[in-house]
Amino acid sequence: MIYVTGDLHGDIERFGSKEMRQLKKGDTLLVCGDFGFVWDGSKEERAALKKIGKLGYNVCFIDGVHENFALLGQYPVEEWGEAPARRIGGNLFHLLRGEIYTIEGKTVFTMGGGVSPDDDFREQDDARSSWEIPSREEFDRAAAAIERVRGRIDYIITHEPPMKIKAFLQLKQQTTSVGGEVTGLNTFFEELGKCCTFKRWFFGSMHVDKFISSSHAAVFRKVLKAE
Repeated sequence: MIYVTGDLHGDIERFGSKEMRQLKKGDTLLVCGDFGFVWDGSKEERAALKKIGKLGYNVCFIDGVHENFALLGQYPVEEWGEAPARRIGGNLFHLLRGEIYTIEGKTVFTMGGGVSPDDDFREQDDARSSWEIPSREEFDRAAAAIERVRGRIDYIITHEPPMKIKAFLQLKQQTTSVGGEVTGLNTFFEELGKCCTFKRWFFGSMHVDKFISSSHAAVFRKVLKAE
């Protein structure tokens, strides 16, 4: 079974929740960005990563905006789910931008990245904030992957939502402090939705648990069945 949850921000206690305990051996948990456990390389962090990698189910995360991308990039890339991924250790994987994975017989398109709402306060050379926005190469890779499957995808996993959904949620919340401003990445996702057929689209940056429609879901603390 495939499950989806939102930003973990390095909170190991989330794995002990009642919802997490429903996952069984062989299941897969998809995390919609801001995983947060690859941050400073400390002894405590390495212990947490080892613990997560030894869970009976796969834990697969995309990057969000609060990541140490330089440290994350040091992990080796190998093939998993018929596409390249970084194995952090054991059953713990970082799913790359613009790839389509085959997981439990389902196709899963992944695209991390975004713009942090605290971007104005970051240092220019801060490794945690560099490379947040996908590159042209990553956008091109995404387009090529979608073309290969003729736009037919089971699940879309992103950190950011499509443009109209982000604007709608920010209007409801009456703030841009969560999720940041609408950007070109949100516009890209808006166009992506028009050229693909998919069952469900999950995203995590807005920090709410809410079904926007039958096909789009904002996820944060809940653990949802992808089906």
